[in-house]
Amino acid sequence: MATDLKFGTSGLRGLVSELDGPPAESWTRAFLALLEKRGDIRPGDGVLVGQDLRASSPTIAARVHGAIRAAGFDALDCGAVPTPALALGAMERGLPAIMVTGSHIPEDRNGLKFYRADGEIDKRDEEGIVAIHAGPPPPDAAQPGALRALPDILARYSARTLDFFGGEALKGLRVGVYQHSSVARDLIVDLLGALGAEAVALGRAQSFVPVDTEALRPEDVDLLRRFAGEQPLDAIVSTDGDADRPLIADEAGRFVRGDLVGAMTAARLGADTVVTPVTSNSALETCGRFGAVVRTRVGSPYVIEGMAAAVASGAGRVAGFEANGGVLLASPVEEEGRRLAALPTRDAMLPIACVLSEIARSGQPLSRLAAGFGFRATASDRLREVPARASGPFLDRLEHDEAYRRDLLGALGPIAAVDARDGVRIRSAGGLTVHFRVSGNAPEVRCYVEAADAAQAEALLGWGLAVARAEIDKAGA
Repeated sequence: MATDLKFGTSGLRGLVSELDGPPAESWTRAFLALLEKRGDIRPGDGVLVGQDLRASSPTIAARVHGAIRAAGFDALDCGAVPTPALALGAMERGLPAIMVTGSHIPEDRNGLKFYRADGEIDKRDEEGIVAIHAGPPPPDAAQPGALRALPDILARYSARTLDFFGGEALKGLRVGVYQHSSVARDLIVDLLGALGAEAVALGRAQSFVPVDTEALRPEDVDLLRRFAGEQPLDAIVSTDGDADRPLIADEAGRFVRGDLVGAMTAARLGADTVVTPVTSNSALETCGRFGAVVRTRVGSPYVIEGMAAAVASGAGRVAGFEANGGVLLASPVEEEGRRLAALPTRDAMLPIACVLSEIARSGQPLSRLAAGFGFRATASDRLREVPARASGPFLDRLEHDEAYRRDLLGALGPIAAVDARDGVRIRSAGGLTVHFRVSGNAPEVRCYVEAADAAQAEALLGWGLAVARAEIDKAGA
């Protein structure tokens, strides 16, 4: 029977009703079987398991524990932890890991993120898992594994940031922490305090809030501005549900887009090569901060592949980031006798610490620091509940039918470039950009735009969404 479960830009995602049960077990077994087939794990080895704060995550995590033990491995329960903390703990122990999280998508959905001992799985791993899952189920092990708690994950993850930046890195800053239902909501408050800031806890939620750092809801935008208006704050920070994507707003509560956060982080760490998807701002190539900018498809596996290729080619200090703000570090960073180890998976705490430390170091407000990168005005949003049978024909025709593209997008003026690396990204001769792509995590079509100023970007976004909606409705009729 067909299900909604599939690999997206990062991990397996789908409806809770289709994951919470035997599918959670079978996909876990397929991942373990792939690792065992390669000789990466042997019976009796441990597998770390973490989870976010969704209501469905504990029961799905229990299913994952059971599947790990049935396969003959030990399930090392890390409880509710950020995804990058789990990944760091797994890499330091040389063990694989599974994170139960739907990240930023609505609470009726959830997912599994898989990690090898050396980091996040890539697209080839995904293909291997899918192939094994489609075959006969593996037999249970003769000797089941054990279930054990692994409680020190958070402490080690916090120490990574604190040891590098030092206890006075954020001295003098007053930072709001929008807690909502982020799995890192308490860790952020504690860590910012340890780094010298006054951390003000705000907006703690009792139920799951789907904060998407690439497409904030209007209520999130209004809330950030209200927080900033109620008391003086140097910045407001938060994350998505599993804390691998940062949310940062300036002193006025204005959201700083994720690709700009990534660029500020890479510059703070002295990266000479940055790897980022095609959706990130086009100003990266012209801001003068980096020696090389490598573009990829959307999704952390593609960024990881790009970073690995850059390191292999002899690039010096390599960092990656996505338009959602998650930063991946491919190279260790040494600064004043302190060393920050590489962590090639999306992380929210590193960009938060980098941006805030730059405010403290420079004495300038975040709004001014951000403006210094010369990013073009951008906006993005999505059309929800769009089936592939409707979005596919629209994007295919937009890519391949020049006359259709010219007629449909005539309001943009002459078209200068078309990039079909991931969806269809169109740049006009006048510098306007409209990019349509299908989400890898949900049945959605996303629209990203760039323009000269915010008003023009918002108008262009509204126009782009209306065009896409009309064409998709035609295709689905």
